[in-house]
Amino acid sequence: MSFDTKNRKCFVRPPKFKNRMIMMLCGIMAQGLGLSLLRAINLGTDPCSCLTQGVTNFVPLSFGTCQLLCHLVTFFFVIKYDLSMIGFGTIGNMCFLGYISDFFQWIWSLLLPAGFFEVAVNRYILLIPSLAVFLLGAAAYMCAGLGSSPYDALPFIISGHVKRFPFKIVRMLWDISFMAAGFVLGGDVGIVTIVVAFFLGPIITGVQRKLEVLIA
Repeated sequence: MSFDTKNRKCFVRPPKFKNRMIMMLCGIMAQGLGLSLLRAINLGTDPCSCLTQGVTNFVPLSFGTCQLLCHLVTFFFVIKYDLSMIGFGTIGNMCFLGYISDFFQWIWSLLLPAGFFEVAVNRYILLIPSLAVFLLGAAAYMCAGLGSSPYDALPFIISGHVKRFPFKIVRMLWDISFMAAGFVLGGDVGIVTIVVAFFLGPIITGVQRKLEVLIA
């Protein structure tokens, strides 16, 4: 049984829409930048990207295209169960995050010497800044309140439908499931994947409180 979506609206324009759009766009750009570095240093990515990397091992498509296709699968469930989760941020994250990451990886290949990301010292120096940029970008796009990516929206929908588990548990299990599937498919599982799978929710909640002053 699905939730009643007749009275739910998508692409709602809340107060301070312009500020929210700027925050959302900057957030997705920062998230794509951070993701490109996380992919390059090969110490793990977020669970969703981990699964996408696994898919790229089996199809002759770019990371960005595979991520879009994976999002489209989950997008149908969001449409069915809760249209209110869909907004400009949904389209921005779903359609462009992977391609932004691909773009920055191309930039790094032009600006940095060959083998730069193969040097262990460089990889570990970039670990914390890359993760920080990724998490800040994710928090900004979510805090904008203009819709969530299908990946981020479904845990909220599941939590609302399965009352016995709190959202934090649902989100953690969701991330771990994608991490496990990505690992099986050969995706990049590492320290970053573990951190994001277990601590993404609390970290983003803390950062969001700092950013809310921009749209209050």
